[in-house]
Amino acid sequence: MSDELISILVLVVVFVIATTRSINMGALSFAAAFGVGELVADFSADHIFAGFPGDLFVVLVGVTYLFALARANGTTDWLVHASIRMVGGRVALIPWVMFAISGVLTAIGAVSPAAVAIVAPLALSFAARYRISPLLMGAMVVHGAQGGGFSPISIYGSIVNGIVDREKLPGNEVTLFVASLVVNLIIAAVVFVVCGGLKLPRTAVAAGEERADGAGEAPADAEGRLTPARIATLSALVVLVVAVLAFDLDAGLTSITLAVALSVFWPDHGKKAVNEVTWPTVLLICGVLTYVGVLDEMGTIDYAGKAVSDIGIPLLAALLLCYIGAIVSAFASSVGIMGALIPLAVPFLAQGDIGAVGMIAALAVSATVVDVSPFSTNGALVLANAPDVDRDRFFRQLMVYGGIMVVAVPPIVWLALVVPGLG
Repeated sequence: MSDELISILVLVVVFVIATTRSINMGALSFAAAFGVGELVADFSADHIFAGFPGDLFVVLVGVTYLFALARANGTTDWLVHASIRMVGGRVALIPWVMFAISGVLTAIGAVSPAAVAIVAPLALSFAARYRISPLLMGAMVVHGAQGGGFSPISIYGSIVNGIVDREKLPGNEVTLFVASLVVNLIIAAVVFVVCGGLKLPRTAVAAGEERADGAGEAPADAEGRLTPARIATLSALVVLVVAVLAFDLDAGLTSITLAVALSVFWPDHGKKAVNEVTWPTVLLICGVLTYVGVLDEMGTIDYAGKAVSDIGIPLLAALLLCYIGAIVSAFASSVGIMGALIPLAVPFLAQGDIGAVGMIAALAVSATVVDVSPFSTNGALVLANAPDVDRDRFFRQLMVYGGIMVVAVPPIVWLALVVPGLG
């Protein structure tokens, strides 16, 4: 048995044990990374650690730390009520507002995880307050970010269009953008219906009205009052947005810095916030991605991609490449996967049997629509920032939802974009 197949089987075993024995999958994945890396691939410990997602660790800790502070001092409550006032008290519109905000942020140049890091904590705080499904709200934020993610001036769009130019393939920036926007919009509409969006109040809800679970809320005047701590926190959130979007600073490092600054002035809030950082989620995500890094270094991903590209049936190869993009992207960098798969598709695209424009759009959508998976950066941010949830149950919901995206979306975009021969 080849080393690549062994590494894939170990990943399956990790999933089975984590599911049946309730062991943190991240801890299992670290053990798998050590075992496979040392015994199968003959990697050193430093080589294994090279796959640790340090940037994602900082983003998860920083963003959850900052917004835990915002919850501790009542800033998120104030923002939730401000959101209600913005849409005239119509709770049913809020998920779509979050979808639109995320989409606009990525369309004008924000990296998708940065947009989700900014929008998801507020959106999920709102969901907790008004008993909206966290899966619905999280999906709306992520699909909004991915819907705008391939505009001609966006980061993802610029990267993919650059790869197309480098490989001297025919491309169409508008088709790429519209394909991603339409697919994510349709998925968001389906999720909205399935997860109870049609049952949300369409009539005005007063800012001080009781929650849907019947629990009493704080008096409206208390939540509407801007205390010094809330003013400082709101200012910090504005600084975060400007720093990430205008100056391209790292969202995680910026969040931690702002949270530390707030904690200096309000240490009680800071102490409470540190305890609310979702450390089990951080362990889970970082462990799984460290093992995926080992797979990547072993050549397992390239092994699968090349095996598919050697198939003699172009349409079947195109479908399988879309599936590989979806599966791997659920655990790794979407853009990194596209950067690897598009060149692999060049040989049979050059034969003219497959339209390059449709194939590239299908790969791009397949590799990004699955980012609601809890193992991707966007899904991890949603999982980490959801307050007042059974986190294990929510993790399973995100994992199942991500699995549905992996299974269902590739053949749909293949039929819509590849089979007609666009390009």
